[in-house]
Amino acid sequence: MTVTFTITPLSGRPAPREQDARHVADLRRLVRGRLTSWGLSHLADDAELIVSELLTNSLIHSGGTQVSLDVRIEDDRLRIEVGDGARRRPCAPAHPCDEAENGRGLEIVHFLVQARGGAWGLGPDGTHTWCTLAIGTGKDR
Repeated sequence: MTVTFTITPLSGRPAPREQDARHVADLRRLVRGRLTSWGLSHLADDAELIVSELLTNSLIHSGGTQVSLDVRIEDDRLRIEVGDGARRRPCAPAHPCDEAENGRGLEIVHFLVQARGGAWGLGPDGTHTWCTLAIGTGKDR
């Protein structure tokens, strides 16, 4: 499943435009439905959160005008990949202080991926973030 959509660059605004943020909610629901149809509803909660965090990062930090989401099964893993076509490599994420209300998206992704026996990283040009989750023995019957 691959979906690409157009976004409005933020131009200094701290949050995505409402119509761009709606794409994130719509794609979370789409991913949940697709995983359920694939018999992988046991991964849906974690996959929804990962998709939300990665898409939101692209909306806020890419400066680009298109974002893509690809979700597929590769062997015994679920692969999630978000691309944003940014024209520059991303900066290393800062570690938020304990009181910060945001800035923990990639930490959340890292935790969820580890808990599901997967891996995550950036594509060679830095414009794609990917992760894998082990499908495991919890596959729906």
